[in-house]
Amino acid sequence: MLSAEQFEEIKLLNQFNLESTAIGIKVHTGEASDDTVSAAARLFEKGLTDHVDGGYLTSRGIEAAEHAQSLVRILG
Repeated sequence: MLSAEQFEEIKLLNQFNLESTAIGIKVHTGEASDDTVSAAARLFEKGLTDHVDGGYLTSRGIEAAEHAQSLVRILG
């Protein structure tokens, strides 16, 4: 079973546009929920993004986002 933290990370991975690696995301501390800010930091710590507040996906992050987005499409 997924933890709440893992679920937040998957939600964030689903926000990345995989059609262009030149498009990243920015998690604004004052605007995003604490859960989203924490998820962004964990993705960075895991080596999936290049900045603690989002940024761009690493090659490993692209793979993770592809799987996450594929799962959402299958379940949708």
